Amino acid sequence: MMADSSDSRQKVAIIGAGAAGMSCASTLAKHPQKYEVTLFDTAPHTGGQATSIPLDDSRHGASWLNEGVQGGSPIFRHTFNFFRRYGYEPVEVKLQVSFGKGPDSFWTNMFPSPLVDRFSDEIQKFGRVLKWIKRLMPFLGILPVKVMLKLFRFSTEFGNKMVLPLLALFLGTGNQTPNVPSVLLERLFDDKNMRLWDYDPDTLLPNQPTMYTFPNLSDFYHDWARDLSSRGVHIRLKTAPELVRRDKHGVTLRPHPATDDPNGDPDEADLPCEEFDEMVICCPADEAKSLLGEHATWREKYVLGGVKFFNDITVTHSDSEYFNNIFETRYKGDLCAKDNSQSRRDQIVFSQKTPRTRKDGWEGFAPMYYIHSYESDPDKIEMGFDCTNYQHQFREAFGENAISPESDRHVYQTIFLNDQEKHLWTWDGIDESKIVDKKWWHQFGHRWQHYLRVVPGMMFINGKNRTLYAGAWTMVNMHEIACISGIAAAYRLGADYEVFDDFAEDFFSKYLLVSHGVRYKRGKNGEPT
Repeated sequence: MMADSSDSRQKVAIIGAGAAGMSCASTLAKHPQKYEVTLFDTAPHTGGQATSIPLDDSRHGASWLNEGVQGGSPIFRHTFNFFRRYGYEPVEVKLQVSFGKGPDSFWTNMFPSPLVDRFSDEIQKFGRVLKWIKRLMPFLGILPVKVMLKLFRFSTEFGNKMVLPLLALFLGTGNQTPNVPSVLLERLFDDKNMRLWDYDPDTLLPNQPTMYTFPNLSDFYHDWARDLSSRGVHIRLKTAPELVRRDKHGVTLRPHPATDDPNGDPDEADLPCEEFDEMVICCPADEAKSLLGEHATWREKYVLGGVKFFNDITVTHSDSEYFNNIFETRYKGDLCAKDNSQSRRDQIVFSQKTPRTRKDGWEGFAPMYYIHSYESDPDKIEMGFDCTNYQHQFREAFGENAISPESDRHVYQTIFLNDQEKHLWTWDGIDESKIVDKKWWHQFGHRWQHYLRVVPGMMFINGKNRTLYAGAWTMVNMHEIACISGIAAAYRLGADYEVFDDFAEDFFSKYLLVSHGVRYKRGKNGEPT
């Protein structure tokens, strides 16, 4: 796809102002002589799901909380590059997790547990299986995790208590984790571009791997949007574009005011149409399909229709009694296994300490990520975050002194997955007076069908019919993938890729090849090769 070679600028409409849309607009804005960019979103703010909410700092120690996106791993190079461009810095934190409840189900990456000892042979076998998945790609890679676990004769308990929670929490696959392709599990430990940590043959998850917490996302996206506006990008929030025409000559959109009032929209005849040369759709796949309507090709209907979404809710609260009842939040002797090696003794001594803040997290056992499985349906989970232990603004506020796990000064988030399974949820146990916020999310499921139908199908619809697609749903639910996808769409339109990091460049080139069927060449402007 080539940009217009005439003196007139190419008019580009970007639908969706989340991480993908903003990344695309930012990349195009580096070439003001080539592109005139208009960015639409129905929300009153940029950032999509990457939002922050206000807190009572006199009670909780911080005035804000990142809600939809908590943080990321060292692989988030494009995300961090955008942060630093506007003076925001991600903050390193040593990750602590707490999975399960009680001695028979609990395990952590901080100290050995009876569960880890019981599954010692299966943990080591799991490491060997990861290598076989890599060797026999794509056959083993496309198999759902639940099938792979049965194929290699792992116990149901090992899968439900260790493998599924680990994958669910860190790739955001939720209750669809049993249906996730095994390749994602292998990538989690082994792929240099997507790996979050190394496989540990003793405890599965390594002790305190490095993660990063994000700065105030609402402030960051506000500053980013303001800069793009100053560079000529037309940002039109609370606006829902309607596709009127799409053909070889361009795209016609009719922007509507986004309103919940059925009588608040003017007569369509009074709304002017606007002409664009290209359109980049950066909203969820089901919204993209709805936007295209009768203009969608059979390929677009097939690919976009293959993305399955689920409705989840995040409850932000300060109910420590509820949270402590659901999860293991403090060190207990009966949760700990024998100290039969020096490394284990060191881990136990460290975890037994009264928690105190450090620059990169906590000294002592102060978990940040939690998983709780339902007894009645053990492959279904609830996820939790102790945001006070995780997000850096709280550590900075309280200094060295930890807040007791029993204190309602803690800010927690509990995520209830798939509203079709509400009968399992424990949300009735949360004290309503301690709820800070509730927010519903429309999340796509990483089912194996997604990687058989959607991901390989993207290259057949990207760049066709004056339309490109971007968003985390095109591959994996990560803020980093959303950023890369937006940059890739801009690259296809002829914008330059900014080379700032060899690792990031390699990651970008792989995404471009998979999602667009285009080989990246440094210094080239995105012309397919």
